[in-house]
Amino acid sequence: MKAGIVVFPGSNCDADARRALEAAGAQVHMLWHKEAVPDHLDLILVPGGFSYGDYLRTGAIAAAGPVMQSVREHARRGGLVLGICNGFQILCEAGMLPGALMVNQGLRFLCRDVHVKVDRLDTPFTQALDHPAVLRMPIAHHGGRYVCTADELQELEDERCVLFRYCDSEGRATDAANPNGSVHNIAGILGRKSRVLGMMPHPERAAAPGPAGEDGAILFRSLMGAVEALQAL
Repeated sequence: MKAGIVVFPGSNCDADARRALEAAGAQVHMLWHKEAVPDHLDLILVPGGFSYGDYLRTGAIAAAGPVMQSVREHARRGGLVLGICNGFQILCEAGMLPGALMVNQGLRFLCRDVHVKVDRLDTPFTQALDHPAVLRMPIAHHGGRYVCTADELQELEDERCVLFRYCDSEGRATDAANPNGSVHNIAGILGRKSRVLGMMPHPERAAAPGPAGEDGAILFRSLMGAVEALQAL
């Protein structure tokens, strides 16, 4: 798999994302925000951080950056796109995913581990799982409360576009397990034929042996497997 990681001024999770992708076996190219995306890439990852200092509105300035037109074209061609934390915010601001990420309920920056329930196993991001799962990954955000219109929410649910929901360790999506007040406990959503994913938890920070665990590595292994399966056709 050939992956590109977009780097904006203020990105700070690009190195972690690179390590996680390379550990899964991917060839990684770092893409400055003023560059065009090469046609040969299988995946574009928009990492976390504080692009442009979160001025104006989180992700809004980055969404208007030159590279994002290439990211949209990549998605239209059927390429994979993964936006993590600030990357999720950017994908929403760029119109690639519905809804928006607002300031957390409680108005506090949150930095801790959470549990998320995987709602689907038949996506490029989760196909390496062979059974329903609850994953533990860290969050680190001030604006992670997912909101959308009632019509958008109905469509997300009807089309099975919610991939991750905040839950407790037993998989129960309760109010107490929802760290930021996101509607329907949404932690990650799919777009464009399930090949675009935006998520607030950080899988790249839970993809190697250590205190954070390795649950996040499943996403990168899944992406590798999905790309290899397509290339074998």
